[in-house]
Amino acid sequence: MTDLADEPTTSLPVDRDRDLAVDLAVVGFGKGGKTLAATMARRGARVAMIEQSDRMYGGTCINIGCVPTKALVHDAESGADGLPGPDRYRRAAERTGALTTLLRGKNFAMLDTLDTVTVITGTATFADPHTLVVTAGDDTLRVTARTVVVNTGADPELPPVPGLRESARVVTSTQLLARTERPDELVVLGGGYVAVEFAAMHAAFGARVTLLARGPRILRAEDDDVVATATEILTTAGVTIRTGATVTGIEDVDGAAVVTWTDRAGDPQTARGDTVLAALGRRPHTAGLGLGAAGIKTDERGAVVVDEHLRTTQPHVYAIGDVNGGPQYTYVSLDDYRVVLDHLTGEGRRTTTDRRAVASALFMTPPLARVGLTEAEARATGRPLKVATRKVADMATVPRARIVHDPRGVMKAVVDAETDEILGVTMLSHDAHETINTVALAMRHGVTASEMRDEIYTHPSMTEAFNDLFANLRPA
Repeated sequence: MTDLADEPTTSLPVDRDRDLAVDLAVVGFGKGGKTLAATMARRGARVAMIEQSDRMYGGTCINIGCVPTKALVHDAESGADGLPGPDRYRRAAERTGALTTLLRGKNFAMLDTLDTVTVITGTATFADPHTLVVTAGDDTLRVTARTVVVNTGADPELPPVPGLRESARVVTSTQLLARTERPDELVVLGGGYVAVEFAAMHAAFGARVTLLARGPRILRAEDDDVVATATEILTTAGVTIRTGATVTGIEDVDGAAVVTWTDRAGDPQTARGDTVLAALGRRPHTAGLGLGAAGIKTDERGAVVVDEHLRTTQPHVYAIGDVNGGPQYTYVSLDDYRVVLDHLTGEGRRTTTDRRAVASALFMTPPLARVGLTEAEARATGRPLKVATRKVADMATVPRARIVHDPRGVMKAVVDAETDEILGVTMLSHDAHETINTVALAMRHGVTASEMRDEIYTHPSMTEAFNDLFANLRPA
């Protein structure tokens, strides 16, 4: 593969400040895009980083995603300071706002200080496969690039529920994070990661929380026994969970929002809150990009169609991060960067098909993390299995959870009975979001269940749980 800096740019003339010709244009300041922009600039490429909002320098994660939500979760967990819940929340929200402002500035400086990078704040639209028209108010700039990377992320999805868009009390996760006032009564619509994280966090700050999940249970991707434990933890923490709930309408009445819904039997019910969080999924942000003018295809959900090298239907245009419809994780976006960088400057061997054992984490308290298959998924493969399911409170050789006063949760391992291959591990426990990385690394490098069972771990630590967990495997 050739380096962009070694090849001529498109020969579209530059007209003073209204045109800009670059080697690489990145649309969206997300993790993969900003890392690629910085790396290519340090290699001598001329780079344009285009971001539609100066409030989003650095991307979703640091501004409206991972960083602010996890900062609030941390303060919710460690906020036993005697302050009332609303005051604790306000202080936590202000601290979170200061943190995101700091990180946003550092991310801007990371690129703005590089001589060959031009950071442009405005909305980009394709005029043709190599040309982006960037507008900001009455100002317009044409950016012509040899290579383009679309990194525009995803937006909260609002389905066509009567009153959902019209209610003044319905917010998305982005809007709720921007507030410093804690809701007194929060109704959460959804049963996935975002819904559960916000429900648990606001309950910990003292809000009355009702979660309405349409499915028969929350966290539908997990095994029933794990979900049962998670549901018990959330309920004990003060979250009222209603499953099988089909929302039929939302109306603002007397200073509150009244959510009407039907239960599994079809009977009408209501839930009332001063705030309603719509956590009903996210759609790739492709509207307004003019992808059709560039000959770039999208799928039925609006995600940019890419191959294993993350190339779109235009081979010089790549789509990375949430916009390509893949897993919506910051660390996957970072790996997207590695794939594209290798294709642009390396041997082009790295692809998305190389990914194995990518872990996920849900930051309830304690956190829920998983890598690999659930038991249900493993059974569907027809392989002979061994399974271990252990309540954290029953693991006498793992005192760390009791030391930190949180022995709640469950751990589960699924193993191929013939090969001893680890097929999946789920951890709902203290430090699960950290400990799961040990399992993911082991799975990627072929470490067996027996080797995990007999490994030497520090004491007292949560990784010691693997001695116990893998020693309790039984035929399933």
